Amino acid sequence: MIDAHAHIEMFKGKAGEVVEESRKRLKAVVDSITEYRKFHVWKSWELLRPHFGFVFPTLGYAPNEARRGNWKKVGKVETFIREHAGEIVALGEIGLDFYYATTEAERKNQREIFHHFLDLAVELDLPVVLHARDAEREVFEEVQRAGVKAYFHSYSGPKELALEVAENGHIIGINTGIDFIPTVREAAEALPLESIVVETDSPYMSPYKGERNYPWNVEYAVRKIAELKGTEFEEVERTTEKNAVEFFGLRL
Repeated sequence: MIDAHAHIEMFKGKAGEVVEESRKRLKAVVDSITEYRKFHVWKSWELLRPHFGFVFPTLGYAPNEARRGNWKKVGKVETFIREHAGEIVALGEIGLDFYYATTEAERKNQREIFHHFLDLAVELDLPVVLHARDAEREVFEEVQRAGVKAYFHSYSGPKELALEVAENGHIIGINTGIDFIPTVREAAEALPLESIVVETDSPYMSPYKGERNYPWNVEYAVRKIAELKGTEFEEVERTTEKNAVEFFGLRL
């Protein structure tokens, strides 16, 4: 199994332990190293760098940070991405989150910074990892405009849009919240396996109430997708692994 989206750096001092336990159960973890609050991309990079080869990094700028409109920080993150463009498997996560960005000023900041990093992905010829909440249609339209290959992580939008996203060659992340987020379950039912990857978004989205999420819990999503589709666990595991490897160009 491959966890296509996690934030192991958020385990801080226990990050190494989480990686080692993940090695026992998974083939790889794609870690979205994202500028967000106190988690600076350069610090997270140094924390996870000893584990690269099993952990595959992306670099991005979270929309909930982007709503603050701090262009000085945007410049620092852009410089860091350019310096490490040959070492990352995608640019992201980036996107729009209108659940938290409630004012027009915050949404304007998010849009401008999202467009900035989309254009950078085009320049660097990198796929993108997207965070889209209450703004899925707009994010999809911007990705189509930019012409980039995209991964809609932790998708929770309408299933009709999920199918449109898939028909246009992008992939969609079904997370371990599949049992308690109805739209995640609906997307998983509707989408062909060839358009799905599985993810934990750990330490968030735990399938177990009151617990932190861990990369190896991705097995939960695989099992639930198999149940929904009436197919074998191994088929879901094999197909979602293949999708992740091909999208990110993973060298396992």
